[in-house]
Amino acid sequence: MKPGVRRLIEELRGARVLVIHPRDAEGEALIDQLKRIGCNVRGVWPPPATIPEDIDTVFQFVDGSEDAIFPATSNEQAPTLVAIVDYENPTILKRLLDSNAHGVVNKPIRSFGILSSLVLARSLRGYTRRLEGKVAKLEETLKARRDVDKAVKILVALKKIGEVEAYELIRQQATQKRLTMAEIAVSIINAQEMLGGLGILETPLPR
Repeated sequence: MKPGVRRLIEELRGARVLVIHPRDAEGEALIDQLKRIGCNVRGVWPPPATIPEDIDTVFQFVDGSEDAIFPATSNEQAPTLVAIVDYENPTILKRLLDSNAHGVVNKPIRSFGILSSLVLARSLRGYTRRLEGKVAKLEETLKARRDVDKAVKILVALKKIGEVEAYELIRQQATQKRLTMAEIAVSIINAQEMLGGLGILETPLPR
C-alpha cells in the first residue's frame, strides 16, 4: 500500500463525522459502518442550522426540497462533504453541483463502498484545500507587487526620481525597519492618500 493511501486510511480512525440523515434503518447502517471503520460518528435529523466546529466530515441526505444541502459552518477549515441521494434527476444533480460536495453515496445505503467513498472524498477535500492555500498565497503576492508598483510611482512623481531609485528607497526602508517591502509600500500609499486629501503635494517616506 502506498504511503499516501495508508495515511488517508489511518486518518479515518478518529475522524469526526456527522451523519445528517433520517434515523431509519439506512441511516443506522451508515452510522454503524462508519463506526466499524473507526470514525467518531454522530447522527442528527433534521439538519442542524450549523455544523459543529469539531466536525471534519459530513454525510448529508439530499432531497428535492429548496433547503440548503449542507448547513453553514463557522469553521475556517470547512469539512469534507458527502451527499447521499436516493434518485437522480436534473434538480438533484443541480443541487449536487451547487453544493460542491466532495463525494456521493447512493441509496439504498450498503456497507460496501462507504470506505472508498470516504477515502476519495477526504482526499479530494485535502487537494482542494491545498489549492485554495496556493491561490491565497498567489493573490497575496500579486497584491504586494501591485502595492510596491504603486508606491514606486508615488515616489517617482513626488520626489522626481527614477523608478529604480524609488524601488531602492523602499527596499532600504524595509531592511532598516525589518518590514516587508509590501508593508512599506502600503505605508507610502496610505500617507499619500491622507496628505493628498489635505492638499499637500509631497509626502516623506514613513519613519
